[in-house]
Amino acid sequence: MCLSVPMQILSREGDRAIAETLGVRREIGLALLSEPYPEPGDYVVVHVGYAIERIDPEIAEESLALWQAMQELSSHA
Repeated sequence: MCLSVPMQILSREGDRAIAETLGVRREIGLALLSEPYPEPGDYVVVHVGYAIERIDPEIAEESLALWQAMQELSSHA
């Protein structure tokens, strides 16, 4: 099974960026996206450390809300 997560770009230098999701920050690669690369504040879908797609902020936030709900449910199980 493959898993990708929406992340928000916090900073970018060339084709590398620092991105965050649910309080977790990671350095990610942007080279799989076409230029111009996403800028701070933009959302991307990340799979194994690489941004594979830009994503609309509304969709990203909806997806993150679902992730948080799943985490809360699993902590009560």
